[in-house]
Amino acid sequence: MELLHTCYRITDIDRSVAFYEALGFEDRRRMPIREEAINVFMGLPGDEDRLELTYNFGVDSYDIGTGYGHIAVSVDDIDETLARLKEQGIEPEREPYRVREGGSRICFVRDPDGYRIELIDRSGR
Repeated sequence: MELLHTCYRITDIDRSVAFYEALGFEDRRRMPIREEAINVFMGLPGDEDRLELTYNFGVDSYDIGTGYGHIAVSVDDIDETLARLKEQGIEPEREPYRVREGGSRICFVRDPDGYRIELIDRSGR
């Protein structure tokens, strides 16, 4: 078995695609679903399409619910990444921190629909 992708629903294609592109994702393809919706498939360079964003026509909001946690992506340098994101108006929930001593520095940002994205620093600092 292989994990193929994660999917969640969005309310504005352009705004969501811009957010994920700011994180380094690429807009790979779009697939209309009859007259109901459009799926936007995104992926990180060198990887498969791992994120499916579904835009349902006529729906302007969703409840995230209590079951959703977050998706996580690794970054080469969390400070550099946050500085670049800040230039695009994307702020972290709080400053980077470690869950345990010696662990990777992490922080969370939220996409335009409120979904949490965990950034995990790979630099080892």
